[in-house]
Amino acid sequence: MNKNLLGIDFEDWFHPELIKKYLKDEKLEPKVVNGLDKILELLRKNETNATFFVVGELLEFKPEILDKILENDHEIGFHTMHHLRLHDFNSKDEFSNELKQFSKLTNNKSKGFRAPTFSLDSSTSWAIDSLVENNYRYDSSIVPAKSSMYGHPDAQENPYRISSKSIENSDENGILIEYPLLVTKFLGKKIPAGGGFYLRTLPMKVIKNAIKDYEKKEIPATFYIHSWELTPEFMPKIKLSKKDNFITYHNIEKAYGKMDELLQTFDFTSFSSHL
Repeated sequence: MNKNLLGIDFEDWFHPELIKKYLKDEKLEPKVVNGLDKILELLRKNETNATFFVVGELLEFKPEILDKILENDHEIGFHTMHHLRLHDFNSKDEFSNELKQFSKLTNNKSKGFRAPTFSLDSSTSWAIDSLVENNYRYDSSIVPAKSSMYGHPDAQENPYRISSKSIENSDENGILIEYPLLVTKFLGKKIPAGGGFYLRTLPMKVIKNAIKDYEKKEIPATFYIHSWELTPEFMPKIKLSKKDNFITYHNIEKAYGKMDELLQTFDFTSFSSHL
């Protein structure tokens, strides 16, 4: 039976890209961290293991997050220290320093990375060299379809060896394994289908068919969900533009139920289990 992959991007209410630009003098007090038990319970009742790509500053704020994730047989992954897009780092060294900081916080338990806002591209591919130098084993930052904020429509859909020289196709000398996010064809166009906004917006049938299609091809369907989508009760509603509001909050109250349904229907596991 083909196992699919579940990554939970564990971040707080002030981390998402579309919210950040509206924050002025708000006190950035983490709230979503309080939803961890609810997320762990969802996974436990569906007998599912997952990888939590955690924003490092949340571990500094609440160190017990790490123990809870690991004690429940889930994996910890790196999602930068402050949910910074790779384009916003001043240098490769700055990113490497964050990697080392996260390694200290997690006792070197993290072997996987996901770039905030899927911001890995040819201009930020230096991050791959940093990950390799820090003994990381995989990445999951490539979406093989175009969206308004990110995407590599020409990238491979099955896992491949990624390198700083070859972002979209397998490099036989690559050390890092790339797990691209689930995509599908919808109305003749290739679109992301691997979670987040797409889980909240697409009909369930479309997502289920996309996963079945990958299972037929014996490719793991790589899926993501944000912690704040599963715990909207801890997610304050910030005043955003119409478009940003739609992308951030549309159907947020349905995300938990939809995720629950997918976990009941398909087998998901953590990235390290697949490796």
